[in-house]
Amino acid sequence: MKFDTPAGQNPIDQMKVVGQPVDRYEAKLKTTGTAVYAYEYHDVAPNIAYGYILGAAIAKGRIASMDTTKAEAAPGVVGVISYKNAGNLDVGKFYVQKMLAAPEVDHYHQAVAVVVAETFEQARSASALIEVQYEGAQGRFDLVEQLDSAPVPPPAEFGGPPEIEVGSFQSAFDTSEIKLDETYTVPDQAHAMMEPHATIASWDGTNLTCWTSIQQMNWGTRDLGLILGIPKDNVRLISPLIGGGFGGKGTVQSDLVLAALSSWAVKRPVKIALQRPLMFNNTIHRPKTIQRIRLGASLEGKLTAIAHESWSGNLAGGRTEPTTLSTRSLYAAPNRLMRLRLATLDLAEGNAMRAPGEAPGLMALEIAMDEMAEKLGIDPVEFRIINDTQVDPEKPDRKFSTRPFIECLRTGSARFGWNERNTRPGEIRDGHWLVGMGMASAIRGAPIAKAGARARLDRNGVVTIETDMTDIGTGSYTIVQQTAAEMMGVPLESVIPKLGDSNFPETPGSGGQQGAPSVTAGVYAACVKLREAVIHQLGFNGDEVEFANGRVRSGDLSVPLASAAANGELVAEDKMEFGNLSKQFSQQTFGAHFAEVGVHAFTGEIRVRRMLAVCAAGRILNPKTARSQVIGGMTMGIGAALLEDLAVDKKLGLFVNHDLAGYEVAVHADVPHLDAVFIEEVDPTMSPVKAKGVGELGLTGVAPAIANAVYNATGIRTRDYPITLDKFLGQMPAVA
Repeated sequence: MKFDTPAGQNPIDQMKVVGQPVDRYEAKLKTTGTAVYAYEYHDVAPNIAYGYILGAAIAKGRIASMDTTKAEAAPGVVGVISYKNAGNLDVGKFYVQKMLAAPEVDHYHQAVAVVVAETFEQARSASALIEVQYEGAQGRFDLVEQLDSAPVPPPAEFGGPPEIEVGSFQSAFDTSEIKLDETYTVPDQAHAMMEPHATIASWDGTNLTCWTSIQQMNWGTRDLGLILGIPKDNVRLISPLIGGGFGGKGTVQSDLVLAALSSWAVKRPVKIALQRPLMFNNTIHRPKTIQRIRLGASLEGKLTAIAHESWSGNLAGGRTEPTTLSTRSLYAAPNRLMRLRLATLDLAEGNAMRAPGEAPGLMALEIAMDEMAEKLGIDPVEFRIINDTQVDPEKPDRKFSTRPFIECLRTGSARFGWNERNTRPGEIRDGHWLVGMGMASAIRGAPIAKAGARARLDRNGVVTIETDMTDIGTGSYTIVQQTAAEMMGVPLESVIPKLGDSNFPETPGSGGQQGAPSVTAGVYAACVKLREAVIHQLGFNGDEVEFANGRVRSGDLSVPLASAAANGELVAEDKMEFGNLSKQFSQQTFGAHFAEVGVHAFTGEIRVRRMLAVCAAGRILNPKTARSQVIGGMTMGIGAALLEDLAVDKKLGLFVNHDLAGYEVAVHADVPHLDAVFIEEVDPTMSPVKAKGVGELGLTGVAPAIANAVYNATGIRTRDYPITLDKFLGQMPAVA
């Protein structure tokens, strides 16, 4: 099915099932502890062995020698795999990191060997017996040292142009009545998902099957095929449940590659979980950014000039962090300059982490907007409203498909009690606590991509949907189930969604906030085909047919849907492909975040007291799972604002705090009650379902809202995340 004109009325608009806050399809499995994740399959293949990865002890250099004799002779060991016997390995299309040192070492904890044994404990014990000698080399580990020399990177597939200028920024900035020129720093951050990277790999001749934890099946089969040098059609990935990903499991990581290599080498299935202390330096992360924001405005508060320049670092050939994405679309200003610079660093690869670009970009931009509002003496909400735009600031002839941004701001302001905010920082006290409010805007692109599904109708009237879409805790099963139930006119319990198998029709998977709109569009297309098959089987006139309450009605004739499959299962498969509407319209999601914090007057301890998110993301397919996504993003934003920082040892070239004891994320004690509401809207330019993604919108804008609240509480502006008390305690107001 091709979607190239805005959607009109269709069965989804009935909203009998779609749009309802139904429970998750897999909720009982998760709440009873019976959900099975990648490492927990015990009977999918016979005689499974266990692998244990040994990580590099240096950050840059090469392996001078490796002696595996003692490890190979250890009890239970069936093989040791290293560059000596692994063969030639390539890289995938999305990550540039090499999954095995060969013998060059590119970053700390890059895999240098895998020990395979009868038990996990035997493999772990034997790995300590491998003797590795390294020749170290000088590495580059400090982004600050390369600020002046880092080049503008070449254009990449994702993230937009690295350099854009509209109008004449410098002259407009120089002549602006009010100016701001500040620099903001966002540190390296880790995904730190609950479920580790894990894989069971098993070969059948030249065909490889892997039970793994991966977000995007199509990228996974492609990249694993490229790395191993085998056709992607020889690879089957199975990933029905994923215990968190946040982009860190977007495609192939070392556990998947090394499990496949090990299984081939020892001629039996192999199970590998990447141990937690290796995850932070072995896999990808959100790279540090240093961002300079310049704003010029008239005395009335109209932005006349805006510049956003950003520096990040990566392995050679890696991607830049596209922090200017949000600035390109959020506010009007006739004179604009966006520039990214990319240094080469010998740290683990920097790549996609929840809302790449927008999340760290808004952490800078939205503090700058708060600072500018104060300079102008204008309320921060009103300042943003003044600078709203209904057209793409870079292409004024291109409208937004929908843009209820002002409605988000007004709704949030009223609901949060923003008018009670004291505009003078440091004035409000609650006992020993200084109390402040802050807010920030949110924006995240609304991508959508080709997605397919297969729909089956059996003689009992049960509809089964098969698609390679994954569920990383987002509710994918549930919205697939709801979409099919709405389309086929059956109760929710009559739909069985099957996800996470690369043998199923292809989708873009879970990533980039495109999963929900894409897969539901694919399910819609498959169900249209199935409806046509039912109508043909029953001999009905297709123009007058209604699917409702488990029945098919045509005029005065009404029969059970199941009767169409009385003589055998009906199967229909289709995919939704998209035309040029995304080029005709700027498709974005919008929001506004509000936060109230308390800062202890004696200790500087920061506590988030309450938060509100107001989101506009097209049709909300399931308010319950959507709210869950947003409050999850808000929780992650609390961590980004106050806690998270991968500390770099700039001499040895590694993230020092590479476990959950040293890398702090927000826990229950850090998180108050969170409120999330949705603006009612549909976007007919997206798909017949008229929905957008929301999982990353819930994160963008959260951290700067907290930062702005801390300023309002204390009068101290911190531009270096995370906002830890060592950065402001000495400047705290005197305690009366």
